Amino acid sequence: MPQLRTTLVQADQRWENPAENRGLLEKMLGDLSSDETDLVVLPEMFATGFTMNSRAMAEPMAESATVAWLLEQAQQRGCVMTGSVAVVEDERYYNRLIWARPDGSLTYYDKRHLFRMAGEHTRYAMGLPRVVVTLNGFRILLTVCYDLRFPVWLRQRPVEGEHFEYDAMLCVANWPAARRHPWRVLLQARAVENLCPVIGVNRVGVDVNGMEYSGDSMLVNMKGEPLIDAPRDQPYMRTGVLDLDEINAFREKFPAWQDADTFSLHEPSNEQGIE
Repeated sequence: MPQLRTTLVQADQRWENPAENRGLLEKMLGDLSSDETDLVVLPEMFATGFTMNSRAMAEPMAESATVAWLLEQAQQRGCVMTGSVAVVEDERYYNRLIWARPDGSLTYYDKRHLFRMAGEHTRYAMGLPRVVVTLNGFRILLTVCYDLRFPVWLRQRPVEGEHFEYDAMLCVANWPAARRHPWRVLLQARAVENLCPVIGVNRVGVDVNGMEYSGDSMLVNMKGEPLIDAPRDQPYMRTGVLDLDEINAFREKFPAWQDADTFSLHEPSNEQGIE
């Protein structure tokens, strides 16, 4: 009976202050360890807030204090740590979701859909490949914030010998309170259409631009029903459990995937008008 204990960390963030944010998160996490969780999920750009000041705030990937901190936390706590960080690598800037493992290894996903209404597409480079990681037998699709609005990109695409490419979807965000209803609906919709649980972690508080964030972090099951849906506007840390046998049993009982349309994606260039 493979299970995945997932801890949602809904945090307030200090603007462009990585050291203070790392310290605040350590206090929130306390003595959390592998005795209680397998995976800790932090919000998008948890070290800086959703900054477009990439030239000043992006950390060199090979020397990133925040990436090193994630790896240290993973090793000390014995669980996977994940959240997105502004990084620069090969003179390109990315909003990069880091998946840090206790064994010191990491995988990353660069945000595909860049939020043009904030000019993100001019300050960061587009990620191209989808990334699926594995933990406790669960295959997990990694996504960041605005990706949630693009169901074709997130759609299950069967791989050879498998009906499903992934068993759960994870989305970290800095999603404003003014659009909290779409955030909640889209988390549930992605779960329903892909027959998989969705893990969504958002921040709370107000950033330097006066943008308010309500949190609304959620863990939803295959039917879009909330398993974790704590009060809005409050920092919190909650752990939920996913069961792979339950997911597979639901997919067998309700095999909507058998009627899904086949498709392929055109891969665009990531050469955008980056300033």
